[in-house]
Amino acid sequence: MKLRNLIIIGSLAAVTTSGCQKKYDEYTDNPNKPTSVPPNLVLTGILSDMNVDDPWSLVTRWCQFDCCNYNYYGDQRYDWTGAGLNYSTLNNVVRMEAEAKRVGEAEQNAYATLGKVFRAFFFYRMTNLVGNLPMKDALKGAATPTPAYDSQKEIFVQILKWLEEANTEMAALIAKSGDGKIDGDFYYASKSSWQRAINAFRLRVLIALSKKAGDADLKIAQTFADILADSGKNPLFRNNADNLQYIYSNFNKYPSNPDNLGFDATRYNMSATYLNTLVSLKDPRAYVTAEPATKQLTGGKTPADITAYVGAPSGEDLAAMSSKMSDVEKAEYSVRSRSRYYANYDAEPGVQIGYAEMCFNIAEAINRGWATGNAEDWYKSGIKASIGSYGIPVDAPGTFSKVYPFGATNAVTYPINFDFQNSYYQQTAIKYAGNNANGLQQILQQKYLAFFQNSGWEAYFNWRRTGVPTFNTGTGTGNSGRIPKRFQYPTAERTSNAANWEKAVKDQFGGTTDDINGDMWLIK
Repeated sequence: MKLRNLIIIGSLAAVTTSGCQKKYDEYTDNPNKPTSVPPNLVLTGILSDMNVDDPWSLVTRWCQFDCCNYNYYGDQRYDWTGAGLNYSTLNNVVRMEAEAKRVGEAEQNAYATLGKVFRAFFFYRMTNLVGNLPMKDALKGAATPTPAYDSQKEIFVQILKWLEEANTEMAALIAKSGDGKIDGDFYYASKSSWQRAINAFRLRVLIALSKKAGDADLKIAQTFADILADSGKNPLFRNNADNLQYIYSNFNKYPSNPDNLGFDATRYNMSATYLNTLVSLKDPRAYVTAEPATKQLTGGKTPADITAYVGAPSGEDLAAMSSKMSDVEKAEYSVRSRSRYYANYDAEPGVQIGYAEMCFNIAEAINRGWATGNAEDWYKSGIKASIGSYGIPVDAPGTFSKVYPFGATNAVTYPINFDFQNSYYQQTAIKYAGNNANGLQQILQQKYLAFFQNSGWEAYFNWRRTGVPTFNTGTGTGNSGRIPKRFQYPTAERTSNAANWEKAVKDQFGGTTDDINGDMWLIK
């Protein structure tokens, strides 16, 4: 009898334990959180992340397009610490690829091809910011908690490989299933548009490697020439309409917009590096992107006088800059264009990879002897693409308007006449000097101007590679009057992956200092 009772009690205990375990497992699942998601939804998030470096962000201040004159809101200092890297987005790329397979996509599908593009795009950004990085062992999750670092050269080799494969695969997808839109894509309406962006980006990567043109492993000049030689296999951008760009609207607002006119319209100056260059070239982009300095107007100039536009030196002591802007009626420096950046919510697209840049990259490659062609034609096309993107007439003499002051009942419209071919382009400083050092300087200067508030870090990356333009330094920029060459690695990397981090720092800089002034492989 006792034995029977023990068996019954044991059986009841087993049933009870089993039931409790089942309930516990059920409770650990969150019914409101999906365990899978369609690849098109993941794609949409990744595409948003491509616009990581917004216009008018700290990045554009470090590219010396604008300055903050009020220390409560920011400054121009280059005292860089840990970089913001994009591994979270890259993990989403892995998830997108897996979800595409889960829903039955073929092995070669649009999401897998775009996955290679995204890997190239984000690893390009990250390695440019810090140098060596975990790549091959990265994105493996908990299986590899301390991934080894790959050299910057290995990363660039892989970036070019991903892009070459993506170009070939996209062409195959078009041939197989047509040139339709990829579900979830809000950048382009066709696969062929992506193929053009892929090849324009390949040219950017190759130009970024100009200091390694003699490296036999990379074959930079030959690859650049091969891309240009076969437009059927390697289609490129044809005009601004092909740009890979983030479109702003009333729902996803341009960073400077009517909502913050009163908050930041006077706290941010245009930088001398950008604006004073425009003024020296009598460049009409000054009228569109900036307001005249009010001190110049009280001195008798009109908003139609380009010399009324004055940029603030990034290196100026912040207190001095602030004092020169304290009296709104006598402000010494120009601020952002109110009519362009505070009249609506979609001032201009957030260009990630643009036609103007591509033109200058091709002109630079021809100037350097990497490829055949007419560098001047590409150089002129790049200038016209940039100036024309602001609505300024470039194909024939024309007029555009400067309205001042913005929003006032007594605003005056000033007609600005512009003749690209017969006036602007004929200036000695602008007319192409030929395939020589002066011509290269002109290409690089105009490329910098075309990067205004777009393409993320590219203006800085190009300065670091070429020294063009001359960045302003001083008390206001910190770092002992130097522009740093890189960011440090994130603190989390130094603590959670210490051994590999220490090796990466030693391999690159010969010691234990994660030095923001150290030269990475790319620019040695």
